[in-house]
Amino acid sequence: RKGVNVPEVVLPVSSLTDKDRKDLTFALGQDVDWIALSFVQRPEDVAEARRLIGGKTALLAKIEKPAAIDRLDEILELSDAVMVARGDLGVELLPEQVPPLQKKIVGAARKLGRPVVVATQMLESMIKSPTPTRAEVSDVATAIYDGADAIMLSAESAVGDWPIEAATMMDRIAAQVENDPSYADRVHFTETVPDETTADALAAASYNIARTVETSAIVCYTSSGSTARRMARERPSVPLMVLTPNRHTARRVGLLWGAYAVVTRDVSDFEEMIAKAKRMALRHKLGQAGSRLIVCAGVPFGTPGSTNLLHVVRLSGDELKGG
Repeated sequence: RKGVNVPEVVLPVSSLTDKDRKDLTFALGQDVDWIALSFVQRPEDVAEARRLIGGKTALLAKIEKPAAIDRLDEILELSDAVMVARGDLGVELLPEQVPPLQKKIVGAARKLGRPVVVATQMLESMIKSPTPTRAEVSDVATAIYDGADAIMLSAESAVGDWPIEAATMMDRIAAQVENDPSYADRVHFTETVPDETTADALAAASYNIARTVETSAIVCYTSSGSTARRMARERPSVPLMVLTPNRHTARRVGLLWGAYAVVTRDVSDFEEMIAKAKRMALRHKLGQAGSRLIVCAGVPFGTPGSTNLLHVVRLSGDELKGG
């Protein structure tokens, strides 16, 4: 039951086996937040999985076959997110070919506004050792500097002897990189050009406002999560608080860069929108008296895909008194 790698060949088979289809049915019955599709070779593989999922959850394409690189943009268009699975990708390529492809995949995903995960062999030595090598630490840091939405442990936490220590180490590396004064510039080496939509224009405007004036957080209202994805694509310098009435959306946007999701009732008018944004920012310690918030939403409220409103407000500190 081991996998077989055939370098430089596009296998004329689906990436989904009969067992995969049964496993997928079971996973959908467990109300999972994401499905990761392994061994994607072509857009048709993703399209097949999407048909089987039927909109019940989000789909992440794992890029671990070189053939997928040739049609990367098409695969990204059909996926909700993408993973750079360096372990299997490195089996069919020379080791020195993997780092440039990692950067290519991360850059392409960011430009299209798809969350991107960098995974496998990140802290490989911590499967057996309580500390990583310095080279592994640099590898994790590089993925963060490149602007990956998420970094992921594999064997280190699945079968390793030091799973807690490995997760703690990865968190420490991420925090150190994000505190680097040069981080904000480095993470924007990849240029993300907004699409010609109102929602993308407002996301870009939010990023520029946060960069120009001192702001504690961006608050966005969303039901589907699309507004949050657009905001995260800009890699703003402040946290992104996502307010949504949909628990599934809240769980899924946890994958997004800088996102902090809160499940809350939808709002019905502008005054309620601003009051709730202030109250939630204070409650979740994403602002204090005197802080500015950027609030983004869509009117009419509760209508998916209607993002058309941007407002900057200042917190007084009294917002919590109303409960």
